Amino acid sequence: MPFDGCFLRKTVRELRGATDSHVEKIYQPSKDELVLLLRKKGFSARLLIHMKPGSARLHFTESKVENPQTPPMFCMLLRKHLSAAKLTDITQPGTERIAVLHFLATNEMGDSVGRQLICEFLGNKTNLILTDENGRILDALRRSDPESAERLLLPGAVYSYPTKQDKLDPFAAGANAIAAAVWEKDDDPERALLHTADGFSPLLCREAVFRAGQTGAVDQASFTKALEELLRDAQEEGCPTLLVKKDGTPADFSYTDILQYGNFYQKKTVSTCSELLDAFYGEREKAERIRHAAGDMIRLTTQLLARAEKRLALRLQELSACKDKETLRVCGELLKANLYLIQSGMPSVTVENFYDEMRPVTIRLDPALSPAKNAARYFKEYKKSCTAEQTLAALTEKDKTELVYLESVLDAIHRSETVAELAEIREELALSGYLRQNGQKRKKEPTPVFREYRSAEGYQILVGKNNRQNDMLTTALAAKSDLWFHVKNIPGSHVIVRCAGQPVSDETLQFAARLAAQNSKAANSSNVPVDYTSVKFVKKPAGAKPGMVIYTTNQTLYVTPEKEGPV
Repeated sequence: MPFDGCFLRKTVRELRGATDSHVEKIYQPSKDELVLLLRKKGFSARLLIHMKPGSARLHFTESKVENPQTPPMFCMLLRKHLSAAKLTDITQPGTERIAVLHFLATNEMGDSVGRQLICEFLGNKTNLILTDENGRILDALRRSDPESAERLLLPGAVYSYPTKQDKLDPFAAGANAIAAAVWEKDDDPERALLHTADGFSPLLCREAVFRAGQTGAVDQASFTKALEELLRDAQEEGCPTLLVKKDGTPADFSYTDILQYGNFYQKKTVSTCSELLDAFYGEREKAERIRHAAGDMIRLTTQLLARAEKRLALRLQELSACKDKETLRVCGELLKANLYLIQSGMPSVTVENFYDEMRPVTIRLDPALSPAKNAARYFKEYKKSCTAEQTLAALTEKDKTELVYLESVLDAIHRSETVAELAEIREELALSGYLRQNGQKRKKEPTPVFREYRSAEGYQILVGKNNRQNDMLTTALAAKSDLWFHVKNIPGSHVIVRCAGQPVSDETLQFAARLAAQNSKAANSSNVPVDYTSVKFVKKPAGAKPGMVIYTTNQTLYVTPEKEGPV
């Protein structure tokens, strides 16, 4: 993934379109991400600075990231120094993987002061440093250890660039000088170029050798020509290229066309480097952010499910043992009727069973008890089994309901698309007693945002994203004459067609049923049964958990979810 010096050079040229804009807002969605909202007349853009090793980059983004309720300290510092500041320039020292954002800001006294935000994209040493007009560090995203660090990155220290590698700047030296230096080394041209030219990633080095060898043997002249093409593309418009695997997964990217893979990858060209980086990293990091935010809830819900399943299995086993309670009563009755045959100390007695055509039956006895007490013991065990059966029947139903609920929570977690949706589920688990509440005063809950669609007839269709939204959608928002959809006996979303009792076409019924199937645990299945009925026939039992309802007079449709979702 070559966010190398050459790619950064092209990106910096592109980002200079934001010069003379002002910083309107500053966000830090995570410890490794910073977003600056830049505005000027006729221009508005979000500048993303991503400092996570392995995906560090700088570009405009169209993605809207969610922000924490409490901004981190580094974000607060940047807001203090850069809010309303003017972006005057963006520079790159040579072909280093370093970009410097120059700002003109106003200090507490009302004086204009210079500020620099230095972005270092250096492998696992990525960092973001804010300095004043004299080059003194105001703070760094990752402060250095004074005892072991090569450079001092602490507030008050004078900033210095990282130690430069002994390589040539290809844009200063030129293609001829780079090719000559490579040919002087008794080494493979690809490896020699990597150790000679600054700003060239392994991908670009391989591409230079591949292009040089397209017309025959790789010699210095053909190598020079290939280098000229790569350097020209880095300074001109070029064609930022995304390499895509056959399954549609992004594989690699570059600021220029990549020829070395032939037809092994599909190619997608875009107009800007920012668009290219958004396409490559956007969906992957969104999914990673969701996984990170949901990790503890998934672990908790999975553990609760395992415990509930184990508890249910034990109770069903005990309940099965209660099925023999009638045998206990019969033994008591037979002993009571045949007390004259029993002598103290007998381990068992054989009597005629008048409940079973007078067949002989052997009943075990406790030798330490009298005949009457042996009979009483069987009656006592019978009553105990009757009570246990009633209690266990209620508990197993409760366990089954809990299993259904926890499976619905787990399904909602896996289908969540934003951190805000996960926060709703976290709140639901806390209110249900599964998570400890933080003790802070609860804020006013935001209005839930349902998934919304339109049928061919123009009916509004709403889909709940989690159990609390399902409750609100079905019991509060939907009219009694609207239609309600849900997959049969499978965790999933409630779907409401707001038709107000008007006739609904088969096309709309099928569309709503597919939505219910798509937003359920059966999203990857086929021929999914979906029940639908009028909202007036859907009831929420007293004390039921969020999202749990019962319904009657329903009909069933069998549909196959659309994998890509409705348009």
